[in-house]
Amino acid sequence: MSRIGKQPVKIPKDVKITINSNAVNVEGPKGKLNKVFHPDITVEFDQQDNNVFVKRCSDEKHHKALHGLTRALIANMVMGVTKGYSKNLEIVGLGYNAKVQGNELILSLGYTHPAKLEIPKGIKIDVTNPTNPGRLTVSGPDKQMVGQFSAVIRGKKPPEPYKGMGIKYEGEIIRRKAGKSATSGAT
Repeated sequence: MSRIGKQPVKIPKDVKITINSNAVNVEGPKGKLNKVFHPDITVEFDQQDNNVFVKRCSDEKHHKALHGLTRALIANMVMGVTKGYSKNLEIVGLGYNAKVQGNELILSLGYTHPAKLEIPKGIKIDVTNPTNPGRLTVSGPDKQMVGQFSAVIRGKKPPEPYKGMGIKYEGEIIRRKAGKSATSGAT
């Protein structure tokens, strides 16, 4: 059996879960999430112990992989509606900044026009320091959506290796390169 897949997912008291064949709906204080899983995987809810169990139909390699994946996704859904997920980003560069206007994130990144990104439903953006080094936090209940939108933001201006300017994740280490003046010239 899968070491991850056989573990039950503990459901807290303030979370409501409904299972309809292979669709799982989770509702909690931070929001609602729903996901449809592969039909070969069965998801069962034990109301006595408040646990969710994931079972597979065979021991094929494909089903073993789906077993652990399904259990991990359900655990992430439960964690998302109780505590939520967040990613912190840093904007480094002279004149680079970020601001939220309505349902758009506007990034000034040294291009001729500012980059405008529509904020997806269920995602919250907090700009704690708009200027150099700018800091913004992407948060929400869906782990995949938070990570994907953070990657889209970072993709607008990835950090470059010479001065480290651009958008990076908090704590990300940028491998720096020496500039032309650091190399020795030919004699």
